[in-house]
Amino acid sequence: MLAPQNPRPQAAQPPGPDEERADMATKVLIVGAGPVGLTLAAELHRFGLEVRIIDKQSTPSPQSRALFLWSRTLEQLDRLYLSGEMVALGRKIRAVNVMAGHSRIGHIGFGGTDTPYPFALLLPQAQTERLLIEHLAARGVFVERGTELTGFEDSPLGVTVQLRRETGESGQITTDWLVGADGAGSFVRRALGLSSTGAALQSDWLIADGTLEGADLPADELLSFWHEDGFLGLFPLDGGQYRVIAEIPHGEGAQAITPDLAGMQSRLETRGPGGLRLVAPSWFSSFRIHERNMAEYRLGHVFLAGDAAHVFNPVGAQGLNMGIQDAVNLAWKLALVAAGTANAEALLESYTAERHVAAAQVVADTGRAEAVALLRSPTLRLARNLLGGLFFGLSPLRKSVAESLAQLSTGYGQSPLNGPAAAPVPGPQPGERMPPRANEPPIGARGPRFALFADPSRPVLALHQEFAAMLEPTLRPPPKSGGVWLVRPDGYVAACGADDELTRLADYLRRFQTLGELVG
Repeated sequence: MLAPQNPRPQAAQPPGPDEERADMATKVLIVGAGPVGLTLAAELHRFGLEVRIIDKQSTPSPQSRALFLWSRTLEQLDRLYLSGEMVALGRKIRAVNVMAGHSRIGHIGFGGTDTPYPFALLLPQAQTERLLIEHLAARGVFVERGTELTGFEDSPLGVTVQLRRETGESGQITTDWLVGADGAGSFVRRALGLSSTGAALQSDWLIADGTLEGADLPADELLSFWHEDGFLGLFPLDGGQYRVIAEIPHGEGAQAITPDLAGMQSRLETRGPGGLRLVAPSWFSSFRIHERNMAEYRLGHVFLAGDAAHVFNPVGAQGLNMGIQDAVNLAWKLALVAAGTANAEALLESYTAERHVAAAQVVADTGRAEAVALLRSPTLRLARNLLGGLFFGLSPLRKSVAESLAQLSTGYGQSPLNGPAAAPVPGPQPGERMPPRANEPPIGARGPRFALFADPSRPVLALHQEFAAMLEPTLRPPPKSGGVWLVRPDGYVAACGADDELTRLADYLRRFQTLGELVG
């Protein structure tokens, strides 16, 4: 078997060879050290699980690739105490402008959203990865670089995994669970032979970072241009540069189109506001996407997360954030199962049930937006622009779009884990996000424990004492007096009701009564 590598120290000294065991197994093996795999590793380690993370690339990618962290993602990364550092390094984007040539159809601001992070954070993916890698290294967890998954076999007792290092060394390890966070070309997904749902849509994209001459654009707003030939996005970067991204719908041929300055400039002139010239690009690339959402994110002891499970059209910049949400959703469930929860299978099955539906919603929303953006009829485009102006002119609708983009409205309303709303109470309902509040620790920061939001009545205190091993040690003030909210470790409401009727909330907690001692 392959013992963990001895990587170069980053923030903590890894164990020496005499401290390693050649037959070392692990609780969870994560394949892929992008933001999704790194977040999952950080969450699992925080919950006390043994975790190893491998990546076949010998070094992290220096490319900026995904740029945006949305509000909900920053809320979740608060549990790792990384969001403040990320915000200090990134650029706050306060609004998105929906454009058609010179005309602005809509202005979507994030200032009215109920979150500590009322903005999109523009932070290159390489920076996000660096911070997560340093966070793990400071806790003695190191990415095993140049290590490739070559095969695995699942059994009722766990997964036997074959690995090969770039040195030529090969061997196998055992793990309770294997998670494929290995991207759109996932080896794990292909080996499982899982199928996707919905149409397999394909498109090519051009991307460039450079200076835009003639630009007088806001430094804290995005511009999204709707045009019958495809999407065009202009995103402000540091140093006065912009990222320009252009869609070529319905990609054909053996590979993505070749990026070149003339092709990008042509699309900039055709779809943009006019008068802009891209000069001195520091990065040029092209890529092809095949939109997909796997029907299952789990088979036995093997899971998929991030692009391995779903690939989105990049128009809404949702992919990276959805993957991090996958990691957060899966981590607390694996931690409770490792602790011996009484309903382990229901917990593990709920991962697909919740995250597949969330991904399907993003696919549907993006598809509708693209259909509207690509209208070819001049009459329909005129109607779209007029009606779009009216739509975005309504404050509740602008707020709804902002919350959807920021993933604040994403929830699990049909989750099999949802408990009762024992009596109608105003406030978040089962499956909905519990908004973070100032001067309170993030929900789940103290391990995979449920949070109880309630006034300290005698029945509430009795409930809190009965399930002390499963609940945070301190009650939190309720959103509304007279109500009780039980909130999952990932910050979504599990059950709620009036504070004089707690029987069904107690019954719900008994479903999660652990057979062992809770981690964390």
